[in-house]
Amino acid sequence: MTMISSRIPVVAAVFGLFLTASLAASVDPQDSAADEKNPANAKETAVSEEKAPTKYNRLNAFETWVILRKGTERAFTGEFTDKKDPGTYICRRCNAPLYNSEDKFESHCGWPSFDDEIKDAVRKTRDADGFRVEITCMNCGGHLGHVFYGEGFTERNTRHCVNSVSMQFVAKGKKLPPVVKKKTSKRTAKPADKESKDSSAESEQAKAPADE
Repeated sequence: MTMISSRIPVVAAVFGLFLTASLAASVDPQDSAADEKNPANAKETAVSEEKAPTKYNRLNAFETWVILRKGTERAFTGEFTDKKDPGTYICRRCNAPLYNSEDKFESHCGWPSFDDEIKDAVRKTRDADGFRVEITCMNCGGHLGHVFYGEGFTERNTRHCVNSVSMQFVAKGKKLPPVVKKKTSKRTAKPADKESKDSSAESEQAKAPADE
């Protein structure tokens, strides 16, 4: 009886070692590594990259009238009409790059003029009157102005006549702000008309000067 009692601790210790080894073998090292890499399983999650904003920049009353209701600022009043600094012109509403400064030229028309746009940045749509061609931001649909051809100002023979108020300027060497990527619903709607409070006013194009 004494001999059996003395062996009980030894048997228990051996069984404990066996159980520990079995549990350790059942854990897959790859699963452990996956848990460390998986943000859902990690205790602390770090953001690896900056998410694009989803809300358009706030516009004042005049900017809203031009960009959303297709109005036109008065000639020779825009802040970028005579600007010659190197840099990039971006959409005031969504920050999408529109024009490079090297494509800007002096046309003496009263509005900033460019003979080329950044690739896939500008949409061209013929006005309802059938005469002029409207230009809008490809990303958000904001009104920019009109484009004219055959005037002979530059070798490209093209003039994008743009409202200064429709743009912002980022000097060369400065970091461009992230482009706003608005989440769209399943319903198809013109981006420029979506945020206006007065839907009837948005559907009517404001009368603009003969040039812009």
